[in-house]
Formats: sequence, C-alpha cells, structure tokens
Amino acid sequence: MPRFIELRRYTDSDGDVLTDEGVAAALRAADPALVAEDSARLGAALGRVLARLGEGERALVVGHSPTNEAAVLGLTGQLVAPLAKGAGVLVVAETDRFRVESLALDA
Repeated sequence: MPRFIELRRYTDSDGDVLTDEGVAAALRAADPALVAEDSARLGAALGRVLARLGEGERALVVGHSPTNEAAVLGLTGQLVAPLAKGAGVLVVAETDRFRVESLALDA
C-alpha cells in the first residue's frame, strides 16, 4: 500500500507567467549547482517525512513556491509547474516508484 505527501502552496503566485520548462531553465541557468543542491536537500527532507509514514498514511506539507516544487524535483526527479495559491500536488510513494498528481484548489 502506498504512502502519500500532499504539498500545498499558501502564498500568492505574484502573477507567475513562466512555463514549467522556463522556470526550470531560468533556475538552472542562474546557478545550476545551487538548484541541484537545494532540490536534493529539500527532496531528502520529504524522504524523511515519507519514512515516518506507515502504509496508507498521508502527510500534509504547506509552504512557499518554488520550495515545494524543488522538493518534489529532488525526491522524484519530476518537474512540477509553479503552484497557484492553495493548489498543490500529491506525491504517491509506491514500492518501487513515485507518482506525482496535480491537486485542484478545492481538493
């Protein structure tokens, strides 16, 4: 049975208009080593949350953007689009892989 982490954004997006690829490219171009290091560190923190969950249990993480997106990248290797205020993603940890699902504002 999988374990789940729901990540939600609680601050305004300030009119983010870049695409997923644009955000990732801009961050990596600015300082690729910093992005890789921060994503790895944040992903490791999510991994520690997952390690404390029992089968079928769920955790809620609420934070800023782009911190949530970087954490998901570090844990799963998957890029996440910039999250709107209140929006989120669900990281599903299965036996041998991660699945990332988008969550609507009212989910």
